[in-house]
Amino acid sequence: MAARLFSDLVNRISPNTPGAPQPVIVTNVRDAAIEACEKTLAYKYVQAEQTLVNGTYSYSYVPASGTEVHAILSVNINDNIKITPKTVEDITRIYPFWPTTASAYRGSPQYVVHFDADTYLMALTPDAATTYLLHMILALKPLRTATGLEQSVFDELEDVIVHGTLQRMLTMPEQTWSDTELAAYHAKQFTYKMAERRARATVGAGRAALTARMQSWS
Repeated sequence: MAARLFSDLVNRISPNTPGAPQPVIVTNVRDAAIEACEKTLAYKYVQAEQTLVNGTYSYSYVPASGTEVHAILSVNINDNIKITPKTVEDITRIYPFWPTTASAYRGSPQYVVHFDADTYLMALTPDAATTYLLHMILALKPLRTATGLEQSVFDELEDVIVHGTLQRMLTMPEQTWSDTELAAYHAKQFTYKMAERRARATVGAGRAALTARMQSWS
């Protein structure tokens, strides 16, 4: 989809930050957008199907242009094998020999690890018993070099981003636009609206019911 530029918000920010240069505003808009995406998980993305390779446990994400991966939301293999996200520490407790490419320790993958913004790891290391087709839904965030954000996500988070930007800028010391009292107001609005958007991202606009589910220890 088309992206909206961070500079689109300059006209909303500048009346509250008189004298602030446009590059400073845009930088703070981007920082607020990154934080909003991290904390709300509102930027959902269906990654293209990937084929796992026999003997390979490390793979690269393929996110949208100008973004990186913040979290894994859902994973399955061949549309019917649910894959559970785990930490590196969790996996090494379950499989002390992991990670390894040794053929004796390969098998059907059961878990996925978000290793960093570019890489995910599979455990077990895939074997050649079948073709493993991986499907992922990810939560993305803009890169520090990004100039904009997918329009639907930007539209959804615009008010959150505005309050987050003003919170940052109004606390800058010794600037013509500094205002700690007004910054406190925007900080509260940022927290409130971000929590509301996180709830919407969790249950969806269709008013789905929240449910509790016990997590296994394995």
